[in-house]
Amino acid sequence: MPQPRIEFWFDFASTYSYLSAMRLGPLARAAGVEVSWRPFLLGPIFAAQGWTTSPFRIYPAKGRYMWRDMARRTQALGLPLKELDNMPQNSVLAARVAQLALGTTQGVAFCRSVFAAQFGQGRDIAEAAVIRDCLESTGLPCDLIDRAGQDDNRLILRRSTEEAMARGLFGAPSFTVGDELFWGDDRLEEALAWTTRHA
Repeated sequence: MPQPRIEFWFDFASTYSYLSAMRLGPLARAAGVEVSWRPFLLGPIFAAQGWTTSPFRIYPAKGRYMWRDMARRTQALGLPLKELDNMPQNSVLAARVAQLALGTTQGVAFCRSVFAAQFGQGRDIAEAAVIRDCLESTGLPCDLIDRAGQDDNRLILRRSTEEAMARGLFGAPSFTVGDELFWGDDRLEEALAWTTRHA
């Protein structure tokens, strides 16, 4: 019998994706669920809704609440958190490299390293030097940065984002089980439970 599978859709610029990325592995293993990590970009999805940036910047009260909520959540999870002034960061390079990295056994570790660099250390993931450090720390070759910019890889990310839109995703993190959509880190446990019941 095949192992139940869930898709984890994330944008590296998403604060709540950071929480899910850091706690998904143990929870999925305990539930006996296999995870497909799916990087995509929220920018085009926001643009389709008429937004030019994150709703956390469009609505300052929502942004202030988000950072306070993140402080509570990361403290409870034992995760570091640096509040960013330049949010949302440009996550295109990180996502393109992640697509290649996820074809290796170190791919998930790389993704977690990128999230940790940004939200745990306050580094700018738009900088190639930061992505290079994340690659090196997870034992991956730095030439993935050059390969990430090739047309075929750029097209894969574009198509992943288009697929996300077609499947009704509107934010990150999102979890899909077939046609079933769960949005938000606070739905992670529910999504895993659904996966085990409906595999």
